[in-house]
Amino acid sequence: MLIGFKKYFKTILFVLTVLLWNASAMAQIHRKTIVSIKENQFYINDELTYKGRFWQGNKIEGLLMNSRMVQGIFDDLNPETVDVFKYPDTQKWDADRNTNEFVANMEQWHKHGLLAFSLNLQGGGPFGYKNHNWINSTFDAKGNLRPAYIKRLEKVLNKADELGMVVILGYFYFRQDEDLEDETAVLNATDKITTWILEKKYKNVLIEINNECNGPYDHAILRRPRVHELIQRVKEISGGELLVTTSYGGGIIPQENVLKVSDFILIHGNGVHKPEGITDMVNQTKQIPGFTNQPILFTEDDHFNYDAENYNFKAAIESYTSWGYFDFRLDGEGFKDGYQSVPIDWGINSPRKKAFFNKLKEITGF
Repeated sequence: MLIGFKKYFKTILFVLTVLLWNASAMAQIHRKTIVSIKENQFYINDELTYKGRFWQGNKIEGLLMNSRMVQGIFDDLNPETVDVFKYPDTQKWDADRNTNEFVANMEQWHKHGLLAFSLNLQGGGPFGYKNHNWINSTFDAKGNLRPAYIKRLEKVLNKADELGMVVILGYFYFRQDEDLEDETAVLNATDKITTWILEKKYKNVLIEINNECNGPYDHAILRRPRVHELIQRVKEISGGELLVTTSYGGGIIPQENVLKVSDFILIHGNGVHKPEGITDMVNQTKQIPGFTNQPILFTEDDHFNYDAENYNFKAAIESYTSWGYFDFRLDGEGFKDGYQSVPIDWGINSPRKKAFFNKLKEITGF
């Protein structure tokens, strides 16, 4: 009896020791970067972004210029399709290489004035607007977190925190959500990743529940009529600590159910071929019930033409709206082109990338 009690006591003591060690380790986490919103402006560490900056008479301070870099932790878990993404120099795919090269390039993005980027837990279309049978998800079928993805995610978030950058973290993506077996799995995934962010004490993260909630999602809770439920769920879990929203496709105006519960507003400029269309989107969004002067961000726009008299980036700024660069590899282009098409060269080394970052540097004064 005494021997059994001693074994039982040692087990309890070990568990308590581990719990206390974990609690102590978590208490020692110190984050450098805190993103916040006051009215329609963004702050980093309680200071206006791009403080005091104007460009061509337009106020830049308080905006959050961003780029769509959603494949930063990409992998393909389908052995039948993974070879599609092999690197040209090694003739094989390497998820760790992808993330390591992503992290290695973040500092030069920041030096050009990029304060934020989109990163998705289920990636994005790795061939631009095309999709196939790859499996790329931080969540397994039941919504549990996959350790290898989380390890890569932590590398990115840690580097962003170190640099003073904000991560617009997307939870779900259509055609990958279908691998979650049911709505319970979606809820479990939402809870698990939100809790992980809070436990790690990240303060530089903005949450995007899903990319383009008007897209072909399998699960009803991820579609336009109900996605606000997940926004509310994350806000409740975090006690309002995390800033949350979802996004809409190119040219789509957000709906009232989302605006009422969102801390900021995401819209996309894909398919909006004229700069005045960008202006119209912003103005229409402001007229929807539920709009309460939240900051508006374009986080996806594949229109450039920065040398023209008017262009989408400029139109967004003139509407006091943040703008996000979206670049995928076009047919016939090489490895250096595009930030969404896998495999990815994360450097600033193609004509389009250089044009964007040079214009960004000019506008932001970095």
